[in-house]
Amino acid sequence: MASAAMLALTALAAPAQGQEVGDRVLSALSARLFPMLDAAGRDPAALGRIVGTPEMKRVLTARRDRRAGCGSDLTCRAQAMLWSPQDADALRRAVAGEKTLPAADDGVGAQADREIAGVNMIVRSYALGAVPTTAIDGPGTVSPQDRQSRLQAADWLSDTLRAGSAQSLDPSIDYALALLDVSDRTDAIGHEPLLDGANAAAAARARGLDWRRYRYGAMIVTGVGPEIEGEPLSPFGKYHLRLAARRFAQGDVAFILVSGGRAHPRATPFTEADEMRRALIERYGIPPEAIISEPYARHTTTNLRNASRMLARLGMPADAETLIVCNPAQSGYIESAKFAERNMAELGYQPGRVVRRVSPTELVFRPSRLSQRVDPRDPLDP
Repeated sequence: MASAAMLALTALAAPAQGQEVGDRVLSALSARLFPMLDAAGRDPAALGRIVGTPEMKRVLTARRDRRAGCGSDLTCRAQAMLWSPQDADALRRAVAGEKTLPAADDGVGAQADREIAGVNMIVRSYALGAVPTTAIDGPGTVSPQDRQSRLQAADWLSDTLRAGSAQSLDPSIDYALALLDVSDRTDAIGHEPLLDGANAAAAARARGLDWRRYRYGAMIVTGVGPEIEGEPLSPFGKYHLRLAARRFAQGDVAFILVSGGRAHPRATPFTEADEMRRALIERYGIPPEAIISEPYARHTTTNLRNASRMLARLGMPADAETLIVCNPAQSGYIESAKFAERNMAELGYQPGRVVRRVSPTELVFRPSRLSQRVDPRDPLDP
């Protein structure tokens, strides 16, 4: 037995060999969080042009040397995965002329900046112990032994070839993905394909919908995650659903959009949007084709950002108005200057604008197309 165990440990410690293989989980996570870098990894010609510029050659060589100089010090190797502002600027210049890579409205260079900032955020939070914004973020409390195991596994995975990856550009992208994977934080792809799953009936209805028949394209019901373990819906969440069902009965709203991820309390097995959708159907008799589920948002900022993205995907006209329905305290917060400041700090833009207040629990909201920008700095609700 001891001999078999030693052989297994020796195999684990050996450098990775053989052909690259596909990994469906990390491939899906990479495409969701890092669409520009992921596309480069799947386009050898584009990747060759990017890594072939003299400036990028120097940057990538320096990055490899820095990591190699750490030896087996896993914390040092994690720090070497971080991109300096100068490194990121070089990558921005290298991708600037690539017309085949996906980009948001502000261009491929700006998208590169966001994705590199996302890599840095994941490395800092999951490898270097940076304190997350809230208790539901980050890897959670782990023992020193578990931390070392995660760092070692992520380090090995970043050097083990994965088909279609950007590893030949830099291992930091797969290192960041591996950190999420070994921490079981792949929530960002947990409900895919979303339009063919929980939202299939709503998507089919949207394709033939005359949106102009409705005063509001959708009613956005924000999440208020439970804080008690084993609780599917919070008390405020149940109140939100009663408000939504009553408002929907007026007949001038095309869809109810429920927004909330697997967030509260940390590591809960419940996804808030799933539970809200179920309650609307079972308790209030709302037809499934009238409900849109957005199961990724973990904060009020991303409730509105992700709702805006989803409605655009479903074809809601850009000038259509929506309602935000929630309790008076949260409604007042969404309307406040403090919330606008938080959007700028966390998202870099406003996911839309409040047009007017209808009641203490209802705001008229017009989504912004800026919400289509993918920002992996918030890696669990892209």
